[in-house]
Amino acid sequence: MDIGSRRTSGRRWAAWAAIAAVLAGCAIGYLYLSPFSKPIGHGPAGPAVPREAFQGPWSDRRILALGVGDSVTAGYGASTGHSYFDRIISNPPDEWPDLAGACLQKVLPNLSALNVSVSGSTSDQHLEDQIDPFPVQEPDVFGIVFMTTGGNDIIHNYGRTPPREFAMYGATPQQTEPWVAAFETRLDTMLTRLRGKFPGGCHIFLLNIYDPTDGIGDPQNAGLPPWKDGLALIDAYNAVISRCAAKYSYVHLVDMHAAFLGHGIHCTQPWLPQYHRDDPHYWYYDNLEDPNDRGYDAIRRILLLEVIRIKPELESGSPSGNGAAALQHALSS
Repeated sequence: MDIGSRRTSGRRWAAWAAIAAVLAGCAIGYLYLSPFSKPIGHGPAGPAVPREAFQGPWSDRRILALGVGDSVTAGYGASTGHSYFDRIISNPPDEWPDLAGACLQKVLPNLSALNVSVSGSTSDQHLEDQIDPFPVQEPDVFGIVFMTTGGNDIIHNYGRTPPREFAMYGATPQQTEPWVAAFETRLDTMLTRLRGKFPGGCHIFLLNIYDPTDGIGDPQNAGLPPWKDGLALIDAYNAVISRCAAKYSYVHLVDMHAAFLGHGIHCTQPWLPQYHRDDPHYWYYDNLEDPNDRGYDAIRRILLLEVIRIKPELESGSPSGNGAAALQHALSS
């Protein structure tokens, strides 16, 4: 082969290599920017928490931290010691430096903890199997309750069965209307009965329900059946949670839905308004319905920020709740 032929052949190979590189780049870009890409990232997740709030004891009262609800509170998908409930109580050995020592065990020397939540459970089971059997505590015990409820009512059985109450996937708004109303009555009962379990007072930190589709409403891109009304049902349940929380001074709404937007199946798509340039990563576990370790870290942080708000009350020893009438209602419900 003469020199000219070699040069022509070299140019062809260079052109083909450039085309291949462009195609590979496009494929990589497509995979990264599409819902199929779920980079988890590393390091702390969620908002900063002021460590100075944990520099000294808050109270020497007997305090019970109680977990109630579904797999999010049970910690399904978390590695050992890394659920939100575990990390609120005590720091794991590999705690991130920014939250070393920032846990309830550090500031509440007479703290005990009990988590009665069950993975896969629905809101009726939270009332009947977790709250109702829970014993009334002694008058000197103050309660700090962490609660997730309602999520499994919505997502089960992922369209494998016709929609029904407590397994609504695929339902229309007309079908869900009575079920949503029943959930509101049930949640109100749960909150008042929980208050009745703590004659010495309590605070309930009630998390709302997140959306792994990041507000897009395309579960088919997560391998599930399409459900055009799914977002409307999440919104309806979250509106119930918000209304019930607002009724009682001892209940605090914790906005997990807002915290997780942009960390679902569309986390890598920068054109979306919920995109997080500082942390464009996936906070959910392999099953889509529970958080991964970083997601649980974020939940722990938004909860700690809310718990810090009741620090003055714990330090002063003042009772919680909205008066004797509310307590009497809770005890008689």
